[in-house]
Amino acid sequence: MSEDRDTRGVLTVLVVDDESLARSRMRTLLADCTVPAVRWVGEAANAVQAMSVAQHQPVDVALIDIHMPGADGLTLARALQDMAHPPALIFVTAHAEHAVAAFELEAVDYLTKPVRLERLQQALQKVERLTHIRRGLEANLPQENVLIIQERGRTERVPLAQIVYFKAELKYVTVRTASRSYILDISLGELEEKYRADFFRIHRNALIARRAVRALEKHFDAEEGEGWAVRLDGVDELLLVSRRQLGAVRDLVSR
Repeated sequence: MSEDRDTRGVLTVLVVDDESLARSRMRTLLADCTVPAVRWVGEAANAVQAMSVAQHQPVDVALIDIHMPGADGLTLARALQDMAHPPALIFVTAHAEHAVAAFELEAVDYLTKPVRLERLQQALQKVERLTHIRRGLEANLPQENVLIIQERGRTERVPLAQIVYFKAELKYVTVRTASRSYILDISLGELEEKYRADFFRIHRNALIARRAVRALEKHFDAEEGEGWAVRLDGVDELLLVSRRQLGAVRDLVSR
């Protein structure tokens, strides 16, 4: 379930049904819901539209019809489960024969049409209870120091311990781990202020992980001429060290 959920406990809901009348009726039912409080965030007539909505805004619960043109509701549910923060699943269908398959996908509930308000509220209350249980469990877990990165409609938690360097390029910052790169829309100064204990400024455009420093080497750069660069664990490229920071980097390497 989305970690961007409304702090006041409002569940955000996506309605997926290929019939416009069915979507309209569900909007009316959701508007009449009192417990729990819900907020309709979008609707979709097929799986492609549904994924587009879910990738661009937080969705706590998806109300999904099963029989739809193209990918059916079960296929959509599997795709939603692969998201970094998958929504809870409630199937809403005129066909009861898919209930077993739906619960194998860990659906919270399975509603048959026509849906009654009381029955819908019961299903949403299950989602709310599961949300509270999950939050309670997370509160008792040690909090890993992570960076939240939103990229191409996906939200990902990247542990700081995996990040080798941050490098400013134009108006974005490249976040580099040993396995891949990410793009982050934030200033290098903000990152330096927040993660000063773990990262060290070596140049106006780069912060490196203190633990990742392997060597300081002489290096010739086409733009800056002869100078120095650091070699880091996990990546092949060298990062330039400014003359101003050279002494501090030498101290860091010699520790």
